[in-house]
Amino acid sequence: MLPAGPRAYSKQRLPGGAQSQTTFARAVPITIRSMTQTVLLALDTSTEFCSVALLSVDADADGQPGAAPQLWVRHEQTGAVSSTRLLPAIRELFAEAGLTLADCDAIAFGAGPGSFTGLRTATGVAQGLAFGLNLPVVPVSTLLACAESARLRDPSATRVLAALDARMDEIYWADFAWDDAQREWRTVQTASLDVPERLVLPDAPFTLAGNAAAAFGARLPAVAAARTVDGEALPHALPLAHAALRALRAGRTVPADQAAPEYVRDKVAQTTAERVAGKAEKAARDEQAGRDARLAQAAQDGAADAASHGEDRQ
Repeated sequence: MLPAGPRAYSKQRLPGGAQSQTTFARAVPITIRSMTQTVLLALDTSTEFCSVALLSVDADADGQPGAAPQLWVRHEQTGAVSSTRLLPAIRELFAEAGLTLADCDAIAFGAGPGSFTGLRTATGVAQGLAFGLNLPVVPVSTLLACAESARLRDPSATRVLAALDARMDEIYWADFAWDDAQREWRTVQTASLDVPERLVLPDAPFTLAGNAAAAFGARLPAVAAARTVDGEALPHALPLAHAALRALRAGRTVPADQAAPEYVRDKVAQTTAERVAGKAEKAARDEQAGRDARLAQAAQDGAADAASHGEDRQ
């Protein structure tokens, strides 16, 4: 059961605005539930980390973001079992923040590219939570999250080539330019899948973000060409929440039933050995699909329960 207690906003901040820390779609109408405050939950399980952030930001008299947001974060290395930690981590953040799921205005998730299983997990939980409370969903590219992370770590990182190890000797990559006037990222090159040598370099000084540099080294031309290499700028719920807040205020959301992963690699060639193991893999996939369905249902049940508690308080 997700928390349904009363609101409480008096918190002490840690450095960077975070309260707690362990190591695009078509526009649809949205309703911000409070004219003075926006609460957003962000999830990412696209890597071996289970990453959750809860963001609360007040608005000024014109409805624009006012003071720096309050942030509560969980970022834990979980390997292939993120699904077992995701809902507990969400509960912990809400309890720590003194907020409830019924206080949320939107659910954001790392849409990909990344681990297929991880993407399905985050998508299913985001859908389940959003269905239960009739909330909009904000899909955020994991590559955009890398770019946002690089900019948060270094404000001069306004042109970012995000590149992640896609395994199978390939990389996921995209090119982003920060528009300071609009306070938003512009996509120069959409998410692509290539061998490292085929990555297209930006036409301006850039930061290389993501783990591809560590994975491929000199095989990646961008390593030598980049003004800065930031291997720590990875998919993480905190930068994802910042990007999602801008998307929410711009109306770039989708209904829960339209939230979907961005796999990029839609088809994976199978080796003979993989085909021999196909039956076992199918059984494992079916089992995972069952777990995903149960996880999404648990999230939806928790959201419905939180909603009913919220109505009781009104």
